[in-house]
Amino acid sequence: MVANNNVSLPELAVSIQGLVKIYAGNKSQRSPKLALDHVDLAIPRGGIFGLLGPNGAGKSTLINILAQLVRKTEGRVKIWDIDLDADPRHAAAAIGVVPQELNIDPFFTPRDLLDLQAGMYGVPKAERRTMELLEALSLGDKAGSYARTLSGGMRRRLMVAKALVHNPPVLVLDEPTAGVDVELRQQLWAYVRELNKSGVTILLTTHYLEEAEELCDQIAIINHGKVIACEPTSTLVSRLDRKEVVIIVGADLAAPPEALANFDPQLLGPRRLKLHYRPSQTQVGAVLDAIRATNLEIVDLSTVESDLEDIFLELTRRQPQSA
Repeated sequence: MVANNNVSLPELAVSIQGLVKIYAGNKSQRSPKLALDHVDLAIPRGGIFGLLGPNGAGKSTLINILAQLVRKTEGRVKIWDIDLDADPRHAAAAIGVVPQELNIDPFFTPRDLLDLQAGMYGVPKAERRTMELLEALSLGDKAGSYARTLSGGMRRRLMVAKALVHNPPVLVLDEPTAGVDVELRQQLWAYVRELNKSGVTILLTTHYLEEAEELCDQIAIINHGKVIACEPTSTLVSRLDRKEVVIIVGADLAAPPEALANFDPQLLGPRRLKLHYRPSQTQVGAVLDAIRATNLEIVDLSTVESDLEDIFLELTRRQPQSA
């Protein structure tokens, strides 16, 4: 979407090395706060990269540094191989950022807002894609309406359109589906996939872990300002050494059978029982043998694979909080 065929494309869309951000103390917080602790990230060109973490983990600080809204304490950042310190203007032109906050002037129309944003980036009038972007994000019929009349979901999509007016090769989406209903969320993700197919690298933060698992090629998990995992999504999901077996029995159970005590049994209902085991230590056959030994009447049995939410909770639980 951005590429100039006469210029070689960088291997990395975003390169972050040793990134540190310390917020100085103030009246409400006397001691300095370490928000980012020597973060290293290499975000490949052309993919969809997920950045996940609990509230206060440092995600927004990192994104605000990329957007040049927050000044880093130390470290090196490159966007599209452009050093943020050496050439901030061209680095800004290489990235579009959709923040969590809906900072839209309520007295402008979507058409006016996009034209104004394009002008700020120096996009010639003949090259502006105002209506193309509005139509793509299902806002074409609202082009002349005041922004204050738009719903929260519409304003969120308008923020995406604003971030794309200068045709950046990298798009950052910070919780883009917050406040968007399910149908519009699906439309937004379909558009994001199309953008990615056209060559735009996507950096995404989201609280919807199932979305990250479905959309992202690679995921980094950040907690207490540190990257605690950064791997291809499939590799990350396969890391969790924990699986579940759910069985439905033919008669009510007052408590899990003692014979299954080694499998951390959990009653989900009078006839529904969940067992846990670690594949690295126990074969599934041993679990089935233990179930058979109880002489319970088994009506149904199913296994449950780990998902990204399990990984996320496991990794963030393991990491001690920084002092």
